[in-house]
Amino acid sequence: MAGDDALDELQLLAQAAARARGDALFPALAQYIAKATNASESLISQSIDKNHVRTLAVYAHGASEPNYEYALDGTPCAAVLAGDIVHHESGLADRFPLTSQGYAGYYGVPLMDTDGSVLGHLCVYDASALPMSQRQRVYCDIFAGRAASELQRLRAESELRATEERFRDLFDEAPIAYVHEGLDSRFIRANKTAMRVLGIKPEDVPHMVGKDMAPKTPEAQARMQQAFESIGKGADTSGVVLELIRHNDGKHIFIQWWSRPDPSGTYTRTMFVDITERVLMEREQARLQAQNRYLQEEIKSVHNFDEIVGGSPGLVRVLENVSRVAPTDATVLIWGETGTGKELIARAIHSSGRRADKPFIKLNCAALPQGLVESELFGHEKGAFSGALARREGRFELANGGTIFLDEIGELKLETQAKLLRVLQEQEFERVGSSATIKVDVRIVAATNRDLRKAIRAGEFREDLYYRLNVFPVELPPLRSRVEDIPLLVQFFVQKYAPRVGRRVDGVDPDTLIAFTRYPWPGNIRELENLVERALILNTSSILKIPPEMLAMQTTDVDGMHPSITPAIRATTPAGEPDDTESTGLHHVQREHILRVLQTTHWVIEGQTGAAIKLGMKPATLRHRMKKLGISRAQASQGA
Repeated sequence: MAGDDALDELQLLAQAAARARGDALFPALAQYIAKATNASESLISQSIDKNHVRTLAVYAHGASEPNYEYALDGTPCAAVLAGDIVHHESGLADRFPLTSQGYAGYYGVPLMDTDGSVLGHLCVYDASALPMSQRQRVYCDIFAGRAASELQRLRAESELRATEERFRDLFDEAPIAYVHEGLDSRFIRANKTAMRVLGIKPEDVPHMVGKDMAPKTPEAQARMQQAFESIGKGADTSGVVLELIRHNDGKHIFIQWWSRPDPSGTYTRTMFVDITERVLMEREQARLQAQNRYLQEEIKSVHNFDEIVGGSPGLVRVLENVSRVAPTDATVLIWGETGTGKELIARAIHSSGRRADKPFIKLNCAALPQGLVESELFGHEKGAFSGALARREGRFELANGGTIFLDEIGELKLETQAKLLRVLQEQEFERVGSSATIKVDVRIVAATNRDLRKAIRAGEFREDLYYRLNVFPVELPPLRSRVEDIPLLVQFFVQKYAPRVGRRVDGVDPDTLIAFTRYPWPGNIRELENLVERALILNTSSILKIPPEMLAMQTTDVDGMHPSITPAIRATTPAGEPDDTESTGLHHVQREHILRVLQTTHWVIEGQTGAAIKLGMKPATLRHRMKKLGISRAQASQGA
C-alpha cells in the first residue's frame, strides 16, 4: 500500500504540474520535482551561453528562493547542459569540491528543444545520498519535458511579440500611407504617414470614412466609386489617382491608391502615396506648354514666318526654294546682304520642317570673342579654362533633335571651322576640356553676307567646309531688287510700330513711297524698318511723311554709299531749288547735317550728350567723317 500511496502522490504532483501556467509554472515544477525525488533542493534553469545559466525557479528546504545566474565551470550541471543526464547518488562534494560543499546526492536532466539543442536543465540535490527509482527518473523526464515545452512557448511568444512590434513599427513608421478600412470604408487603423497626408489625428481615425473625403465634383466622385467597386469585385486596384479633401485645412490633395481585401473578408488593406506635388507640377507643365505654344504662335506672327511680306519674283523664288528644302534635313547655306532677313528665312525653314516642335538654336559667330566661339558651339567642362566655373552645354547639345542656325558663319576662324566640319560629317563632338564624345542629331542652317568663294581663295575659309554647308544654297535678293515689295513692307512696319509709339497712321504720303522706291537701301529691310519706326516717332500727322533729309541722314551710318544714293536724294528735293551737285549732293547734305548737330552739342563729340551719339556713330568714325568733309570748329567760326 505504501508503494501505491507514493505512486498516487507522484500522479497528483504530475497533474498539478500539468495545470500550472505562466509565471507560476517553473516554481511549481521545482517544488513538485523536489517532492517527487525526496530531495531537499531543486532548480530549473535557462541557458544564457555555453558557460552560464540563469535560474527560472529555485526551491530549497520547503520554500522558493530568489533566482540568480551562475557559471557552469566546476559544477555537475556542466555535463547536463552538454546534453547528458547526470546522476551522483553520493560523494558529490568529493567530485566537485569548489562548488558542491555540503551536498552528497545530485540528479540533473537537460531541457531539450525539438531541434536537439539544450534550452536549460532541471536538477535536484541533497545533503544526503540521493538514490533514484525508475519512477522518479520518469517523473524527472516528464517534468523536464514540461519545462522545455514552456520555454519553447515563451520563446515563440517573445519572438511573436518582437515580430508584431517590428511589423507595428513598419506599419506605423512606414513612409507609405497604410489604412485598414471596413467594408463601408470606415477607418479601422491608419499609420502616421496616412494621418499626416490626410490631415487627421489618432482620435479622428475611428470617425473617418474614406468615401466621404472625395470632393463633390462628378469626376472625383466617379473615380472614388470606380475604385471601391473594384475592391467589391475582389480585384486589386492598380494605382488609381484619387482627389481628396484634407481633413484639417480643406485643401485638395491627390493620392495614388492601391487596395485589396484582407483574406478574412472583413476589411480592406489600403496603401497610398501623396502625389499632390506631381499632379500640380504636371498641371503647371501642361499650362506652360500651352502658354509656350501660344507664345510660339505669337512669336511666329511677330516674325511673320509663314507670311513673309512681299510678292516680288525674287522673293517668290526664295520662298519656293524654302518650301522645297524645309521638309528635308539638308544643310542650307543662306547668303544675302546685311538686313535682308537671313534669320527670318532660317526660322521659316525650321518651322516648316519635321523638326518644328524641336529647339531652334541660333548663334551669331561674329558676336562672340573668338576664344569663346568653340565653347559656345560645343560646351565646356568645369575648369576647362579660366572662368569655366561649371560645366556648360554648348549650342549643338541644346539643338539636339532640332536646328542650329549659325549666323555670320564666314567669321569663324580656321581652327573652329575644322571642328565644325567634323560635326557636319560625323554628328559628334567633344566639349572643351573633355575627351568624351557626344552624339547629336542636328540640322545645320548657316548664313553669311561674305563671299565665301573669295574667302576660300584668300585662305580664310575651308573649301571642304564650304561644300558641306553649300548643300542647298539660298540667295536672298537685296531690297533694291524688290522695289515692288517696299510699299507692302512699309505698311507692315507701320502697323507693327504705330501702336508701340502711340501714333495713329491712316496712310503713307505718296511722295514718301516714291522716295523709298528710289533709295538704294544699303541696310536693306532692317534699314527700312528702323527708318519707319524713327519716322513714326517724329511724325505728328495721320499721314506718314518722311522729310528728304532723313534719307540723307541714313548715309551717315556707312562709309561707302551705293552709286544711286545721290539721284535718290535729288528726287526728294523740292522743285525749284538749285540742282547742282555742290548744293544738293550727298556730301553737302552730310556736311550740313553734321555741322548742325555739332553746333547743338557745342562741338562736344564724345559722351552721352555728344554729337557721335546723336549721329549714331562712333567718335572715331565721326572724326574721320569730319576730316573727309573738311569740317573743323575753326573753319565754322570763320564762316560764321
